[in-house]
Amino acid sequence: MAKNTIKLLDVVALTVDIPEYNLWRGQVGTVVELLADGAALEVEFSDRNGRTYESVGLHPEQIMVLYFEPPSPDIKPEMVTA
Repeated sequence: MAKNTIKLLDVVALTVDIPEYNLWRGQVGTVVELLADGAALEVEFSDRNGRTYESVGLHPEQIMVLYFEPPSPDIKPEMVTA
């Protein structure tokens, strides 16, 4: 993953388990700090109430950026039948 693809406040998911922090692949966090010109990132993990339960420095290859784009109002869902 290129260093410049991850930005401050990106929503990311872990691609690896980090058992020493009780963090597991797939957990979602937010990039809160870019370190060493993007060679490391501080990622904050919060519960459903917005309380931080872990904040840890990670390498870009340990996370993936999650993207969300709302569907276009012009696209109509199609029923798929078998």
